[in-house]
Amino acid sequence: MAPLFADVPQLDEAWHQAVLERYAGFGDKATGGAGDTGVGQWLEAELTRAGYTCHRQAFQAPFFDSDQTTLAIDGISAPVIPQAPVSATGPESLSAPLRLAWGSGLLDGTIALIVLPSRRWSSALDPLIQARLADVRARGAAAAVLITTGPSGDALALNAPAHLPPGAGPVAVLAPADAPPFLDAAADGRTGRLTLAGRGGQRPAFNLTARLDRQAGRALVLSTPRSGWFTCAAERGSGIAVWLAAAHWLAQRRDPLDIELVAISGHEYENLGGEHYLAALAPRPDRTRLWVHVGANLAARDWHMHGARLRALPGPDAQRYLLATADVITPFARAFAGQPGLEAPYPATVANSAGELTNILRAGYPDAVGLFGAHRFHHSRRDDMGCVSGALVRPVSEALRRALAEILT
Repeated sequence: MAPLFADVPQLDEAWHQAVLERYAGFGDKATGGAGDTGVGQWLEAELTRAGYTCHRQAFQAPFFDSDQTTLAIDGISAPVIPQAPVSATGPESLSAPLRLAWGSGLLDGTIALIVLPSRRWSSALDPLIQARLADVRARGAAAAVLITTGPSGDALALNAPAHLPPGAGPVAVLAPADAPPFLDAAADGRTGRLTLAGRGGQRPAFNLTARLDRQAGRALVLSTPRSGWFTCAAERGSGIAVWLAAAHWLAQRRDPLDIELVAISGHEYENLGGEHYLAALAPRPDRTRLWVHVGANLAARDWHMHGARLRALPGPDAQRYLLATADVITPFARAFAGQPGLEAPYPATVANSAGELTNILRAGYPDAVGLFGAHRFHHSRRDDMGCVSGALVRPVSEALRRALAEILT
């Protein structure tokens, strides 16, 4: 695939739009899959051409390629998302009475329907989800179906550990919009059929690292997740564009720092790739000037709910936030002034951080920053180019570079 840029990019709105479209064009980004691998190869070519020395850090990650994943009752079938790491039913399916999970009675041999409260769900390790799954397991359920009530009405894929299944036997996610007939059936104790059929196991994946070695002895680290459950145009694409713009900008400067970049795979498996990078390749905390983690949903579109319809708005979803440690929070606050959500940074601590930043802070990096969010279609199959644009991403990209310029000058 030809490089996206013929020379040093202008980093304007059109450039950011082109990066977003290229990222979205790789399709689903599940760890180690064709989309994730394709993005890694593309970024490797771009960064090598910009003067970075690139390296692939290989590791193994779970996968599941679905053949059929449905929940059915007589005359009605709805798609479900198999909860990773997947405990498959096989093509023969699991037929059992549907039961609502609330209450305290026995659920022996049933498929328990767990209706989650309204939230922008992201991880199966959420304490509420873990408590609900543990409860139905203790009451004898053979399987569980999570209904991810949220702002899109969609089934939301949930991040999970790579090796510890988070639920009771087979677990799947059902869209709230598809749930009513199954809730009615569960109220009557009618039989449902859960099918989680496909091929799974472990497959190779890689983190992409890129380095400008200036023999400085201290590093500026920029990290961003690369993988995700579906297209992830806004969730991942906005971060990739901001990160890649910063990479090009830093390559043109002559700051007395080594530049360390990492595009992380394995994010869906509770930051699996980030843990590998921290353990083996990251510069030591005492040799790191600053670590900036460019996380999720930095500039997703906001939407107006008009009755049952959603109408796209020109501005960004304000459900995003910035965390920074004490020595760098002020320049970041100045740089992001006026940007909804990001304009009021929080002090970064292990207790209030998210994603890979939690492990970065826990590892003792003294100066660190993270940007995160959860837009309306976060972890939905509908997170496509309708959810993001170069016009939304460019201001975030420019603000990050302003903050870095102030800190590095």
